[in-house]
Amino acid sequence: MPFGKFSLFAALIFGTLAYHPAVAAPQPSIALHGTARYGDGFAAFSYVNPQAPKGGKLTLGVLGSFENLNPLIVRGVPASGVREFAVESLMARSLDEPFTLYGLLAETIDVAEDRKSVTFTLNPAAKFSDRQPVTQDDVIASFELLKTKGRPNHRTYFAKVPKVEKVGDRGIRFTFEDADDRELPLILGVMPVFKARAMTPEQFDSSTMTPLIGSGPYTVSRVDAGRSLTYARDADYWGKDLPVNRGRFNFDEIRFDYFRDASVMLEAFRSGTLDLRLEEDPGRWADAYNIPAVRDGRIIKAEFPIGLPAGMTALVFNTRRAVFADPRVRRALMTLFDFEWTNRTLYNGLFKRTTSYFERSYLASTGHPADAYERQLLTPYPDAVRPEFLAGTYKFPESDGGGGNRENQKAAFKLLTEAGMVLKGDRLVDGKTGQPLTFEILANSNAQEALLLSYTRSLAPLGIAARVRVVDSAQYQERLSSYDYDMIQNTWPSSLSPGNEQLFRWSAKTADAQGSFNFAGVKNPAADAMINAMLAAETEENFISSVRALDRVLLSGDYVVPLFYTPRQWVAYWAKLKHPEKTPLFGYAVDTWWVESK
Repeated sequence: MPFGKFSLFAALIFGTLAYHPAVAAPQPSIALHGTARYGDGFAAFSYVNPQAPKGGKLTLGVLGSFENLNPLIVRGVPASGVREFAVESLMARSLDEPFTLYGLLAETIDVAEDRKSVTFTLNPAAKFSDRQPVTQDDVIASFELLKTKGRPNHRTYFAKVPKVEKVGDRGIRFTFEDADDRELPLILGVMPVFKARAMTPEQFDSSTMTPLIGSGPYTVSRVDAGRSLTYARDADYWGKDLPVNRGRFNFDEIRFDYFRDASVMLEAFRSGTLDLRLEEDPGRWADAYNIPAVRDGRIIKAEFPIGLPAGMTALVFNTRRAVFADPRVRRALMTLFDFEWTNRTLYNGLFKRTTSYFERSYLASTGHPADAYERQLLTPYPDAVRPEFLAGTYKFPESDGGGGNRENQKAAFKLLTEAGMVLKGDRLVDGKTGQPLTFEILANSNAQEALLLSYTRSLAPLGIAARVRVVDSAQYQERLSSYDYDMIQNTWPSSLSPGNEQLFRWSAKTADAQGSFNFAGVKNPAADAMINAMLAAETEENFISSVRALDRVLLSGDYVVPLFYTPRQWVAYWAKLKHPEKTPLFGYAVDTWWVESK
């Protein structure tokens, strides 16, 4: 979470007395807000089947390719499943609470009363897949590698932890710069731990097809570089009887097959090569599953509820580029997106319009006037939020769905002329420089083309020339990391406990840091301040207000063209797979599924 304003250091009182943190009682769980749902000694999460049989195989499809088995660094396209199945954290996250952790590699967590440090005590039974114990040195070495060589989000988070030390035989204490970041103890709780002592920093920071040595329920058993990756369940997994793991990790084998074409991947599922598919395209959900296997019950189409915010799926303006420097130009391009026509024509009317960065939740500012605390937070930034967003009355442009969109075209053209654009023949150009308004939309899948091409066609009547370029996964990832694009389509997922990840998406410090998720290049002091307020919030009311204030700032900045979201999760799966009756807050969780016993 945010970088605080107060300095923290191991001080000497009168030059002689060493500072010691105020100590609270070690706990088996921690919640960001409120209390943990599951008490000490709980048997299993409520959304699992503790009696689920073990066995069978699960094959999943992934669009693209991979070239690195270490997902903890920026280099290379990472393989799927490493963090989920092979590399564990100090604590495990419950999927039916906003942000609550329970003991895993660490059996207890102890946040100091002054909130300036946190101490984890390792479970003495914890072992890596090579049967060596997980030690204090392994945790510290993992932390140091992630802090210095890890992905930008880890480097950003852990820069706020100047000191880590051993405590007794099994404890590790992390000391913070200040006490402002209430999420930081939990961020450390979900830090990946691996056998870091077996690696040099140079080895860690290089793309590799050698798996990390983790402590998870699966190990990498087969690798076909760029094509498939198979995990085998570890029958002697050290944590299989922990409450957080009962009823989970039931498949003997989990395989990820990679496809370069979305239609080929769909056909692989329909033919039985793949076992399960999360469908994100309403058109395909409506039409592509009208096959005998669905009609006779061999394939099941299911809609799962999800209690998380939908997040923001959008066309993202790279504001580092001169073409998108003027917010009036960005707002005009947002105005020209015809959601009603797009949803009706391309998606069978199954999508809903995204109007907030925290869509589908009480964290969204849409429809809510700013409360007194929000206004107090925003007072130092009087120009950061447009009046209509402050009042909660803003309505995104609508059309009749017929494809004409005339009124929105007029509104967009007015914004463009205010920004100094003029028509020269059939091209819209900058009135001062003569530079035409033209840009490229970068994509990594042919499945995006229908949407992107329809959007570019909607710009043409105003003399705006936009083109779509599709590249392979490796090139796309490289260009994303270096911000070498004009516009992309992206989804920033969200939760009911937004935190430090917001820095990585919107803070000025990450705008020019290679590999961040600040794809729009946001450098807005108001956004930084709202994130800091959110991270320091001591009450749930202030937390919600801070998140809504951030939402208003981002919406007012016109950094994206908000698109749409699905109201539920659409999942198709072969009937041999079974799942628990209860769906957690986070939606369907494949690690709780199993193969039906014959």
